[in-house]
Amino acid sequence: MSPSSPIPSLSPRPRLSDFFQGLGLLGRGFGLIFRSRRLFLLSALCAVVTAVALVGLAWLLWTQGPGVLDSLWTRPESWYGRAGWYTVLVLAGLVLWVVGANVVPPLLLAPLQDPISEATEALCGEEDGPGFTVSGLMRGIVTGLAHTLARLFFLLAGLALLAPLNLIPGVGSVLWTVLGALWTMTWMAGEFLAAPMTRHLYPFAEVRRMLRERRALCLGLGAGVYVLLWIPILNTFFLPVAIVAGTLLYRGMRQAGLLPPPPDTTTGRPSLK
Repeated sequence: MSPSSPIPSLSPRPRLSDFFQGLGLLGRGFGLIFRSRRLFLLSALCAVVTAVALVGLAWLLWTQGPGVLDSLWTRPESWYGRAGWYTVLVLAGLVLWVVGANVVPPLLLAPLQDPISEATEALCGEEDGPGFTVSGLMRGIVTGLAHTLARLFFLLAGLALLAPLNLIPGVGSVLWTVLGALWTMTWMAGEFLAAPMTRHLYPFAEVRRMLRERRALCLGLGAGVYVLLWIPILNTFFLPVAIVAGTLLYRGMRQAGLLPPPPDTTTGRPSLK
């Protein structure tokens, strides 16, 4: 492996410091984007679409959020009741902002995700992407759809299971926000690690295995994306940076022997390469 290779060198065994290595993948992603003209142009296009989507999402939450909460919980008359009402409004808005930002832009930019991941792997070198075949294309479409539905199910199921915490007076909404944020960070890691793994036809079980076995590493990536969403201007680049970082994480896992070779595009079985 070349010293200048962007692929991270991962420990074969989990370590607490993995969290910071996962967090640092965002910096590697930014650096790689500015080293590649193709990646930069794709990222700039993503940034424009993402900016429009984030502004629209913020406007929707600002204008519709109070009305929706009013329909579920009438605004109290007492000052302490109003304080609690506004606290729930703000905390729920924060979580919905992050969830919406990770659902709407990726849906709008789905056609660009594979080209960004492919360009990243091309810069990593040493490994050719899967060759084109009709069966490989169809298998990729089915695998991608299955991954997307599975990821959305786990995100919404986790938040739904945490929702009853809001019924606990006082600390319930705070707990829901904190635990919801941690769950969303984990989901983000799965979302962007799955991008290259879907392209290489790995089953979703392999994505879940990596999230489970390298929890700190994946949580670091998810936390980095989560924080990036709150930084004005830079947050418009969150999607391409996250895809590049997730692809680098995938290549690091392959290099460290944490993942088996990708399935063959014609048989669906692990490749012997």
